Amino acid sequence: MTAGKYLKYFNVLSFFDTKRTRDIFKVNPTAEAIREDAIKTQITVFDYNSNTVNEYNFEEVQTCSNFKNNNNISWINIDGIRKKDIEAICNQFGVHYLIIEDILSVGQRPKMDELDPVLFGLLNMLYFNPQSGAVETEQISIVLGKDFVLSFQEDATRDVFNPIREKLRIQGSKLRTNGADYLCYALIDMIVDHYYVVMEKIGERIEFLEDRIVRSSNKRSLAEINALRKELIVLKRNVSPVRELVNGFIRSDSDLLEDKTTKYFKDVYDHIVQANDMAENYRDMMINLQDLYLSNVNLKMNEVMKVMAVVTCLLAPATVIGGIFGMNFDKLPYIHNENGFYIAAFLMLFIPLVMILLFRKRGWF
Repeated sequence: MTAGKYLKYFNVLSFFDTKRTRDIFKVNPTAEAIREDAIKTQITVFDYNSNTVNEYNFEEVQTCSNFKNNNNISWINIDGIRKKDIEAICNQFGVHYLIIEDILSVGQRPKMDELDPVLFGLLNMLYFNPQSGAVETEQISIVLGKDFVLSFQEDATRDVFNPIREKLRIQGSKLRTNGADYLCYALIDMIVDHYYVVMEKIGERIEFLEDRIVRSSNKRSLAEINALRKELIVLKRNVSPVRELVNGFIRSDSDLLEDKTTKYFKDVYDHIVQANDMAENYRDMMINLQDLYLSNVNLKMNEVMKVMAVVTCLLAPATVIGGIFGMNFDKLPYIHNENGFYIAAFLMLFIPLVMILLFRKRGWF
């Protein structure tokens, strides 16, 4: 295994920074959400049926009213959240004000609501930042109505919907031949599938960390374990509630969902259950890594103590001999012998040598 493959995922300073902890736990659902309006709103529209597809780009939400009840399926994607724009477009399509509040919320838990005449789903798109090693989130709101889908994104610079756009451009594709409910399924499915990309990156970091801990454990290893556990909290918090969201679409009796689309949502449900299981497995692995780290630390300490004990035992004969012949008595054996020093030195070396052989024979070191 080459360390260079994984070094790009590590930012040493971030392991010892508590700011990440504050970012993770600062969410307070009872507090009024404070969201800064985006500087610019970009609106992309796919207006299509089985025979034709038209793409549009706008900066003003007023033009979106032209795509309501035009006998086509319309996917209106809004990049950049601005309160007045969100309220305007939602009012055009008859979206309930409670859903508008959820769209404008910050740090909302993934959820699904059914408020006539639309179905609403809110979940987070996940990205892995290789520079900071952090799991980043972007709140995505999806509104399903009669022959239209509204999607709201916070960041216009990145999303995972490009494969859906490519399929919409292909005549005869399932997206073109099915209704708006199938498009809603495709958007949620794409977000869920991207969870596996993020988990794969985290899995690589866990693999590399495990290899490092097995080879050598130090304080940095503990800091890396702590950093990874924080990211797993973010992952688990965003993945787990999506199961309830998808289950809400499956159990819904809304006329906006065709019976044949239910099987597709069941497939997404299977994927999110598996993703949730993987997140649980990663959390168990981190607990095991922490136990492995503590075991290695204790083993190293035991090795040090064993060496110190052996050294102490080997020096004991010399200490005893030196202590005996260093006593201030008038009569001591060999005290006036011309070979007394050599005899004492010989015993100081010979006895520890015998002790070493005895320790080795017993397998003490």
